[in-house]
Amino acid sequence: MPLQGVCWFLCCRQGFSLLGRDYGEKEEEASFELRNKEDLTPNGRSPAEVTVSQPTRTANGTNGHTVSEMNEEMKSLVIEKSKMGLEEEPEVLVKGWLLREVRGNWIKQRRYWFILSQDSLDYYTGPEKGARRLGTLVLTNLCSVIWPDKQTYKETGHWSITVYGRRHCYRLYTKHFNEAVHWACAIQKIIDTKAPVETPTQLLIRDIEENKFNPEAVEHIYQHNPILKYTQGPLYAPLLPFPYGSLEHTYHSGKGYGSVREEAVKLFNCLQQLESAWEPVPIIQGVLQTCLDLRPLRDEVYCQLVKQTSYTPAPYTAAHLRYWQLLTCMSCTFLPGPTVLKYLRFHLKRIQSQSPESEMDNYASFISEALEKTKCRECVPSWEEIQMLMSRQEMLCTVHYPGPLSCQLYISSHTTANEVVRRMQEKLGLQESKNTFALYEQNALWEQPVTGSALIADILTRFENLSTKESESESHWKLCFKLYCLLDADSISVDSIEYIFLFEQCHEMVVRGQLPACEEDLHALASLRLQCLMGDFSTHAPCPPLDELFPGHVLESRVLMSLSAPQTLPPCQVAAQGCPTTQRFHTGLLAGALWSHTATAAHKQKVEQDMRLRSRLKEEGATVMVSILERWKGLAGYSRRDSMAAYLTIARQWSGFGCTLYEVDFYISSTGSFSQKLWLGVAATSVSLYRQGEAEALESFPYGQICSYGVSDSNTFKITAGDRDLLFETTKLTEIMQLMNAYFSAIHRQRGKGEDADITITESTEVGFHHLALTHTPTLLELPSHPV
Repeated sequence: MPLQGVCWFLCCRQGFSLLGRDYGEKEEEASFELRNKEDLTPNGRSPAEVTVSQPTRTANGTNGHTVSEMNEEMKSLVIEKSKMGLEEEPEVLVKGWLLREVRGNWIKQRRYWFILSQDSLDYYTGPEKGARRLGTLVLTNLCSVIWPDKQTYKETGHWSITVYGRRHCYRLYTKHFNEAVHWACAIQKIIDTKAPVETPTQLLIRDIEENKFNPEAVEHIYQHNPILKYTQGPLYAPLLPFPYGSLEHTYHSGKGYGSVREEAVKLFNCLQQLESAWEPVPIIQGVLQTCLDLRPLRDEVYCQLVKQTSYTPAPYTAAHLRYWQLLTCMSCTFLPGPTVLKYLRFHLKRIQSQSPESEMDNYASFISEALEKTKCRECVPSWEEIQMLMSRQEMLCTVHYPGPLSCQLYISSHTTANEVVRRMQEKLGLQESKNTFALYEQNALWEQPVTGSALIADILTRFENLSTKESESESHWKLCFKLYCLLDADSISVDSIEYIFLFEQCHEMVVRGQLPACEEDLHALASLRLQCLMGDFSTHAPCPPLDELFPGHVLESRVLMSLSAPQTLPPCQVAAQGCPTTQRFHTGLLAGALWSHTATAAHKQKVEQDMRLRSRLKEEGATVMVSILERWKGLAGYSRRDSMAAYLTIARQWSGFGCTLYEVDFYISSTGSFSQKLWLGVAATSVSLYRQGEAEALESFPYGQICSYGVSDSNTFKITAGDRDLLFETTKLTEIMQLMNAYFSAIHRQRGKGEDADITITESTEVGFHHLALTHTPTLLELPSHPV
């Protein structure tokens, strides 16, 4: 019995020493490093330096263990490099004189003899035997090298390499570029050959995974390794291994971050602040933002949260539930790596079995479900979303649709645009429609369709962020539910809500100037719009502004043409036109004065032209509005339904009715011959080219003639029709690609229902371009690689 008590005491002491080893006691040797896998014996233990205490039984009948050590190794799983003189040096790979940067009261460079071996980079006072070794940097796979750069050479006259180790950073200099590259290559090659380093936390996670079916063994591991349990003290080193060195050469910087190892320690301090914070949301957002920017820290934060939710002294208090709330937000934002994910799932099940019907049980259940659905987020959750997650509730999302109307839906952090589209179709009775619908991001000046896989929570967060950066006119962002692919306009019933969708979206095209029509038709459309909105004409009815009824570019074009007509020049300017141009004033005060006077006159002339333009626009606008009102008076008695039907009858006269127009720069041939700006119209059956403002298509390409289409480079869209390559330069590459994919998907669905016997869809394995093969009888089209 006394012997068992001694063993128990040693196990506890060794477990606690593991915490002290990594998290707080003074380190004594510069050469200490985390242990490599290759330094362990086949049973996972070092032959001499590490003592292992083990429970007597495990789930599979073999011995489990907790990681511990002897007293001389108090800081981490380490190998102390034996102190050897130069005469006992191991196999030397590279050696030579280098300058090392030494920091004291001021930075200076000193010359040392450096030797690179398979395990370390050492430097000595000189190359002779018996020279004193001044320092050692042990090389592991966590070390890193910064290669020589021209900027340092310009500043110092030397080529520099920097080697980062666990405790030391060597900044080395040489006058020769080839020598610097040779050292950097040799050191990097040694680093690349090293086995992965494992921290104590990783070893214990592996032990828990091996013994997860043995509760007694798992309990023993937790009890004898405080590193796995809640602590009020600070963390002095990360729980997981991270490369040594500054952030600039390991991960992207730009937001004032330190090294990843430093940020890991800072995050643990942020976690502890949650317990006493009056408002936890800013801290939670900060932690999530750091994890979004620095991807490797996600597993680290998960491990820290598992640690702080294990064996908590007061688990049911609001302060300690903050850890669970942050873990909930993490689980809805990022997925951990496979190993940490297994560890997290085991932890959640263990908490649920230990504390059934508790708040921790509720959080654990919610997190488990979230982990099944979570995909990596593009944005950190908004303030509102975090508050909803902290209370494990869904949030309300407002979706607008033509009318203008809106409805509210409950969404979670995992709700996609496709799900919202489906729910909106059910809510509005549009399930049987042959046309397809989509969500749009929209403000007063801009509109863009949302991809089907996009998370609605990310979109709402982006709206929240944009509202703080943009002007008031631009900041009113909203989600709109609209028609996307108009496949069959003729089958839409006049009494259906889908008809209102068609009417409203057609009017949007008219106001944007994307429906080619003569001015008489545009006046008629504007008057029908007024009749639909306001009913019969009345002098007391509030009339909408002209820019909501009539395309503004038509007015501008007319006014600019009138202002650009040649005007009579003053006599002085006529005389000046006949003056010789070879005479020049000498530079000096007079020339400067003349230049200043000319610039002032030009500015004054521009201001006068702008005022004249605004005045003419007002006059033209008033004239157009009078004409529209006169037509409105003649529509007395038209119902809303009659007005919409008449409006769409006029709009359907355009052969491209129902297509979506994109502004493009069209290259006539693959050699780069350039034409003017055109409209590319994507419709249900073809792709067409229009001159802007003209009703007739320059050329139309039925889908059956298109062999392939796709993104050629960063801003060029390419369509191959027969033996012709059509190149379009546009900023709407993604939108054009998605819409064409959507039409092909719709064709595929119709083919599946037997509605179009002339079209067959095949899948392409090529990336980037959609290749459409031709057969003898039907036209072969490709099924899009991703849904819209």
